[in-house]
Amino acid sequence: MIWVKEAPAYRGEGGFMITPAEPFQRFANRILPANLSDTVYFRFQSLGRSSQLAKTHSLDFAGAGQQIVFVVDGAIKLVAHASETRDQIVAFQFAGEVFTVPGPDNYSYSVSALKDCDVLAFDSAEFLRLASSEAGVLHHLLENTTLSLRRCREKTIALGRKTAGERIAVFLIGMAERIGVEQDGRLVLELPMSRRDISDSLGLTIETVSRQLSKLRDDGVIETVGRSGVILNAVESLRDRAGFLREAA
Repeated sequence: MIWVKEAPAYRGEGGFMITPAEPFQRFANRILPANLSDTVYFRFQSLGRSSQLAKTHSLDFAGAGQQIVFVVDGAIKLVAHASETRDQIVAFQFAGEVFTVPGPDNYSYSVSALKDCDVLAFDSAEFLRLASSEAGVLHHLLENTTLSLRRCREKTIALGRKTAGERIAVFLIGMAERIGVEQDGRLVLELPMSRRDISDSLGLTIETVSRQLSKLRDDGVIETVGRSGVILNAVESLRDRAGFLREAA
């Protein structure tokens, strides 16, 4: 069973689930090959469960096993629950992205809306069973898995070996690659997550995140606009501050 509920009550009762055709159509346009037969297309559609999440509401896959999730629109965060009071933001996900929500093991997992959004969830085992004979779908999943592993490795290095300033630089570069919009030679970001979300994700305090962003702003590397807008004025300078291997740039 999949429950939708208001944060932070991740394990409360109650919720809703809808199954409109439009979310699946958007998933199909992005993921499924154009030459897929109608029979297989409708079998994939029958597996999808569409949910609408208001900002700060969460989706708990309690007892549902591993899920493959497509963000139809909006933005969400994947959260691991180590105990009733200890949560960890594992990743941020944006419109058009596919990711895996692990089944319960040493931790449980949920997704929480950073802003109003629609998501489409599939039981992972059922989806992969159907996709096993569809090379185009498997190819996309492999590419997506490779990209997710790259992001995980980057975050592991940042958390384990990088300074606060380097972590913020890596974070901003990663966001620019995914949701940045070029404007007059600069990259504009509209970050849907809060400073607390950023700090929790990077293993920093909110105060440290604010100080590091202020330093980048004072140095002219970025500009901040309101509570969520960030303009990257000098991406190369930001890369220099990210602690990347120069030969790999």
